[in-house]
Amino acid sequence: MTRIGFVGLGNMGMPMCENLVSGGFDVVAFDVRKEAVEAIVEKGASGALSAAEAANGADVLFTMLPGPTQVEAAMLGEDGALAAMSPDGAWIDMSTSTPEAVDRFSAATGSEGPVMLDAPVSGGTTGAREGTLQIFVGGAPDAFERYRPILEVMGDPNLVIHVGGRGAGYAVKLCLNLLWYSHSAATAEVLTLGLRAGVELEVLHRAITASAANSHFLEHDVLSVFSGDYDESFHLALVCKDLGLAVDLGRHTGTPLELSALVEQLHRRARAQYGDRGGQLAAARLLEDATRTSLRTSIGEVPASEEDGRA
Repeated sequence: MTRIGFVGLGNMGMPMCENLVSGGFDVVAFDVRKEAVEAIVEKGASGALSAAEAANGADVLFTMLPGPTQVEAAMLGEDGALAAMSPDGAWIDMSTSTPEAVDRFSAATGSEGPVMLDAPVSGGTTGAREGTLQIFVGGAPDAFERYRPILEVMGDPNLVIHVGGRGAGYAVKLCLNLLWYSHSAATAEVLTLGLRAGVELEVLHRAITASAANSHFLEHDVLSVFSGDYDESFHLALVCKDLGLAVDLGRHTGTPLELSALVEQLHRRARAQYGDRGGQLAAARLLEDATRTSLRTSIGEVPASEEDGRA
């Protein structure tokens, strides 16, 4: 039986790990929160006292952590997991990170170390629970094919895709997040503008979704805002972290990101106003509060947000 180590049992990591347990794998899991480890043990996993203990003897180690700082601490810090791994194993990082971080991880693993794949995800907590995540995998094609069956336990088989060499998965995820939050900010402005110009919100929404300006965000994700739900399944602290990583990638690649920098600052202002645990759709709330304009209407059912996140 394939033995899996899993580090990071947050809103995304917990259901992802549960799916691996349900898939019949021998899973040893760790999180800095003792109660999270106890919860996954009740689901059938074994608990570990450290990342290194989760990695020891694992054929595959998954990390699902907030960002590169936490990943580096878990893998390379004191009692880090990398040193406990077999050189014949594989480390698959499903966190949102940066291609630049791959250089540090590559130097640590070396040519004789375990295989590494970056495999961040999209689909939110709903996708994590249902095992239907979209997974963007960067790394060697043969390694991708070898570990694809395990990834498909957590993701939709049609949406588990190889996107390029090491670091490409991180890049795709950052691009996705950046565009989604740009949609969020732009949609809030457009709907508020139309409403204040005298157009009924439901009419405006119907007109735009029937036009060339339509988007998945307009058809689905903004419905949460219409019901007053700013989606706290993904917090503003993580939104700002992800947007910061995307803008940093622009600097690293020499890509001008003027609009993106404004989107990042807008969400930082929302974080300052609503706190770290504010919902990821708070850009709309920020504009509602500033203009005293409520974006409320009953248009269809309101599903859970299908974003990213993020993680």
